[in-house]
Amino acid sequence: MQRNPYNFKIAGFIAVYILFFTGCSSDDEDADDLGNWVNRSVFDGSPRSGVSSFTVGNVGYIGVGYDGDDYLASVWAYDIDGDYWSQKADFPGVARNAAVGFEVNGMGYIGSGYDGVNELNDFFTYDPNTNTWSEIAPCPATARRSAVAFGANGFGYFGTGFDGDNDRKDFWKYDPTSDTWAELVGFGGNKRRAAVTFTIGDKVYLGTGVSNGVFQDDFWEFDALTESWTKKLDLDEEDDYLIARSNAVGFTLNGYGYIACGTNSGTLTTVWEYDPSTDSWESKTNFEGTNRQDAVAFSNNTRAFVGLGRTGSLYLDDLDEFFPFNEYDDED
Repeated sequence: MQRNPYNFKIAGFIAVYILFFTGCSSDDEDADDLGNWVNRSVFDGSPRSGVSSFTVGNVGYIGVGYDGDDYLASVWAYDIDGDYWSQKADFPGVARNAAVGFEVNGMGYIGSGYDGVNELNDFFTYDPNTNTWSEIAPCPATARRSAVAFGANGFGYFGTGFDGDNDRKDFWKYDPTSDTWAELVGFGGNKRRAAVTFTIGDKVYLGTGVSNGVFQDDFWEFDALTESWTKKLDLDEEDDYLIARSNAVGFTLNGYGYIACGTNSGTLTTVWEYDPSTDSWESKTNFEGTNRQDAVAFSNNTRAFVGLGRTGSLYLDDLDEFFPFNEYDDED
């Protein structure tokens, strides 16, 4: 039977048509998600990852970290209103990365971490009014890195992490008035390192991280008033949830929580938004900078920023502001 050559031309045209439009759909997948990222002032210091941060008023502070060659003790402040960086008094402890940072009553805190040889348990507080650091009582817990910490209801809280041999799940409470630590009980989650937290009102949410090579998908709410934990829906509750990861950042913006970047079978740019009223997640526009892990995020609850970190051996110094309800714009 003789074949009609026009059939091949038509079939080829259809194949190219399908391929073309499929390719366009893949390239523009971010357009389906709401959210926009805008470049802000590049960090004045050397590119670095594993830094610690806290926010006091409209100023985000970052300190310590690793730049690929050296562990660092420098501290910088980003003025949210003015969009500029300024260097502050150096962190007085041993240079380190993978430490924690948090804020309580207008004071910043940095502690724990890794100095290239040992895990650490010392802590220091920073007074932004005098640009001075003071050592406080070390946490009596096992020294560790890649933990989480947050301030809530006038106290500091510190837990999880990796002690050099074992992933941890214990939690400790710091009282700034008495300069003392006390162990808390009641966290029923899994061990983990490199998790994230974000705070919405008087509730703190904890999730992600990794333990024994397994990315953790349990998600928890901490009530700072009762100091009790409540398990929320797992991060893989829905088939299209791709939230589990480690070495990500978490932050709060206008009553919603966010998890961005990190690593899971490679470094990520994906961003997820948490609605506490429905205990549900929604995908947002991907972070528009280079994919990265061990980045930093800070927020004053109405504006939020993500930057620095690393992808492989490339250390980064960029900073972007996130507008979660704006349409995506690739020109800014």
